Amino acid sequence: MSTVHRLLDDAFAGVDLTPEVQDLKEEIRSNLEARALELQLAGVSPDEAPRRAFDELGDVRALVADAAGAAPVTVGSPDGARPQVTAVQRAAQAARLQKVRPRPGFVVGVVLASLVGAGALVVATLGALGTVDVADAALLAALVVAAAAVGWLTGASLAQETTTNHPLPARRAAGYGLGAGLTVGGAALAGATALRPLATGWYVPAGLLLVVGVCLLSALGATQTNRKKAWARDAEQAYVADNRFEQDPAAAARFGIYTAALWTVAAAVFLAVGFAGGWAWAWLVLVAASGPWLLMLARMLFGAGAGDRRA
Repeated sequence: MSTVHRLLDDAFAGVDLTPEVQDLKEEIRSNLEARALELQLAGVSPDEAPRRAFDELGDVRALVADAAGAAPVTVGSPDGARPQVTAVQRAAQAARLQKVRPRPGFVVGVVLASLVGAGALVVATLGALGTVDVADAALLAALVVAAAAVGWLTGASLAQETTTNHPLPARRAAGYGLGAGLTVGGAALAGATALRPLATGWYVPAGLLLVVGVCLLSALGATQTNRKKAWARDAEQAYVADNRFEQDPAAAARFGIYTAALWTVAAAVFLAVGFAGGWAWAWLVLVAASGPWLLMLARMLFGAGAGDRRA
């Protein structure tokens, strides 16, 4: 990835490498290397992939100038104030850097497909309810059009690159679209059969469409990898609070065991007090157990406070 290093060095030439700018440079470098690797896997040559990834970023110099001229954020500490780039700033910088605008053709297609699908759904609904006299063939055709519109919208949307997500491969996106169309078509056909005096035999194809669509979506979902771009994953991680359940699975497991033990004992005492002393007093056991459980939740979720650590 020497080409990435050279392109970045040229973009940052003449810029004072403050800690904030250096962090931004390293973040851009990691994103560029990840994107270049993806392009190489897609068939782009190793020499062309870094340049194409760099071109996709847009005006890097403008972002560098913004980072170099941005006022540092002062964060209080026992040793005094010090400048620091916050997670919000990093996320905003990365979002500006990775901004992806939808293609005009895709936007037009979405609008047209939405209008056609909505119109077909209205016709099918009115026909199924008997509000409008619609032939059975026209009703079924409207259901097919509505399901096809939903399928196309699903597949086309997943095949588009967004600011935070990479596009799905064409075949996989088409699979999602097919699954969504079959599922919607099966559900719509079953609903129309129930509302309109169609032959009960239509429940069979409706059920088959539903089963095939759900199975296809389940298979695709079970094998789906993370579509989020590297910068989006980093931003999400930066926003994660100091949550022990997120960062420490062992703490989450301990909390589950403690909770089960506490409420098992509380349930036993509740029953004992209820049968021995009356159910009017038994509810106090649950109230008494709620206090320790909430304290345990706070302790396990957030860990020791800052004051405890300094002590």
